Amino acid sequence: MTSDPPGWDAIDERLGALYPGVEPQHFGTLIKFAMGGPDPLDGVSFYARSEPVPHWHLVGYGMSELYEKETDNADESGWGFEFTFRVARDEDETEPPLWAANLLQNLARYVYSSGNWFEPGHHMNANGPIRHEYETAVTALAFAEDPELGAIGTPNGRVLFLQVVGLTGDEYEAARRWNTNGVLALLAERQPLLVTDLDRPSATDDPEVRAAVEAGRARDGSSTGWLLVGGFTWAPAGEAVRLTVKEITAGMVADAVRDRLPYGRSLLLEGGDHRVLLNQAGTAAVRHPEDGPLEIDLPPAAVTALIGATAIGSYGLPEAPGVMVEVVGESP
Repeated sequence: MTSDPPGWDAIDERLGALYPGVEPQHFGTLIKFAMGGPDPLDGVSFYARSEPVPHWHLVGYGMSELYEKETDNADESGWGFEFTFRVARDEDETEPPLWAANLLQNLARYVYSSGNWFEPGHHMNANGPIRHEYETAVTALAFAEDPELGAIGTPNGRVLFLQVVGLTGDEYEAARRWNTNGVLALLAERQPLLVTDLDRPSATDDPEVRAAVEAGRARDGSSTGWLLVGGFTWAPAGEAVRLTVKEITAGMVADAVRDRLPYGRSLLLEGGDHRVLLNQAGTAAVRHPEDGPLEIDLPPAAVTALIGATAIGSYGLPEAPGVMVEVVGESP
């Protein structure tokens, strides 16, 4: 590492333009990640805001190349983004919400450990409150370009400021079955700058929001092209292949198929080592590339039958004799 951190300086310069003369509350890590520390972010800055609504604006340092250039991609710095987060605050609140910094550190650990990165429009289910031991309906996350910081060029490449946005369970389902950006646009009308308020109700409690989501889903289908399905498998069955799903997840699979294939969009189903890419096509076909998932083309009649395969039993698909579907119960 060099003593002059050009990537860090570029981030500070952008923040200085947004917050001229403001010194944030900054919390740095004791042992840097590159030196074996547990926290991928070298630090998180907190800016106390009063407008347009009182909130904390968090900015992380550590997903991009803060110091010297280490990757081969000259266009992007590190992972190509830095996390930001906006959390509602009381007007007289002076102590920053350290739980929010811990959330950013956890997201950073996920990226570094899995190799899976985030982009605007992505979403993820936190499977519980995003703040530990806090009663809230906000149990999922979405990602958007920070509406004020945008993206910058640095000596080490481009950096996008990627804002984390808390979603309720209902809002997450709307994003999954329709479109994350569409849901965030509806949310932004009620939450300026997409501030995360752990105490707010779900936006989908509003009938107008529910109607807008359903209209968007009917018009566009779903933007979610990958579905992780517990217990999903496929196996040869003579000259055919058999797809097996559990009854508890069959409805979720049916919804995903309904919201993707008729709109000309593929759907990747994944269960452990079993991966199947489904497409709607004029003629049925089954392909198994060496380096990819099993690929299945289904005519519209077969797609309709697959959507209806939600109860325990075995199903043949019209016009697709090479494909069978089996819905099974939970193992005793």
